[in-house]
Amino acid sequence: MSYAALDAGRVAGAAERALQTLAAEKETSDVHQRKTILIERIHALAKAAAETVGQGTVTLTSEEFWLISKNW
Repeated sequence: MSYAALDAGRVAGAAERALQTLAAEKETSDVHQRKTILIERIHALAKAAAETVGQGTVTLTSEEFWLISKNW
């Protein structure tokens, strides 16, 4: 599995847009719910890292990056 350290502010923004996209869909499947929960976690962690003085980066796996990359 690949990992990358990314700018936390940009990741938080991309996760926010991904969540907006998921919310606009009228999907109720288990897969959709799992994606939403995972992206909510990424958003919360990235937002906290962006707001922490001296931090500014967050590490994502390639799978996590792929989930939000369409909204990067």
